Amino acid sequence: MNAPDRFFLSALPDMQASPDHRQLAIQQVGVKGLRYPLTLQDVAGETHPTVATLAMTVGLPPEVKGTHMSRFVELLERPRAALSLPDLRQMFAEMLLHLQANSGRIEIRFPYFIRKMAPVSGVSSLLDIDAGIDVWAEPGGTVEMALAVTVPVTSLCPCSKEISDYGAHNQRSHLSLRVQLKAEMALEELVRIAEDAASCEVFGLLKRPDEKWVTERAYDNPKFVEDLVRDIALCLQDDARIGTWSVASENFESIHNHSAYALIEGRNA
Repeated sequence: MNAPDRFFLSALPDMQASPDHRQLAIQQVGVKGLRYPLTLQDVAGETHPTVATLAMTVGLPPEVKGTHMSRFVELLERPRAALSLPDLRQMFAEMLLHLQANSGRIEIRFPYFIRKMAPVSGVSSLLDIDAGIDVWAEPGGTVEMALAVTVPVTSLCPCSKEISDYGAHNQRSHLSLRVQLKAEMALEELVRIAEDAASCEVFGLLKRPDEKWVTERAYDNPKFVEDLVRDIALCLQDDARIGTWSVASENFESIHNHSAYALIEGRNA
């Protein structure tokens, strides 16, 4: 910025910084629905380009009229390499400093692509996962972080298998896991936990031998919606890296025009 530009900005009134006499603190104020390209780095060092939707907010003291909305976007515009979880914590700290706030929150939602190999042919394809990362801190509190994934899987009804002379109806299910972290954890680990609990995982590309494998795998591994969340909960509650957690399953029924749903929430010691 050249000298005339700096003079021009300094001469303009800063209404956001003016005092407010209503004496009401605001817990969250900022920007929401902001789409921005990001490159994320997993714990193995691999990079994942994506387009994220962000909500970025800070707490506003009762005596201040408004926050500086442009500074949230300025933060994203800073040159950065691929973002790891520690990098996101650092970006959050920069946000609090830049906005002169003692509390805040960053919520990031994005499609996350994982490369998978088909079980028989070995053909490679990408599977898209809806994922999220939250970073936040309350006034005087520590910085917290949570990961979230929604994983598509196959579930096959145990009751249908038991009562039918042949065949059994199945569903495509969405398993939604959210974990508050005590230590670093990869999104891929949460995806694997969900897939291992399903009747069968799903793939972007399958050949005929693969289709036979996944069909028979699901048939040999029937799961109710209750089974799905309970099996995943057992994994989450035994992981020392996780604090609070939740797991939900929505099974999109193939013989009904509604979904089956289950949810378990917990907190690890």
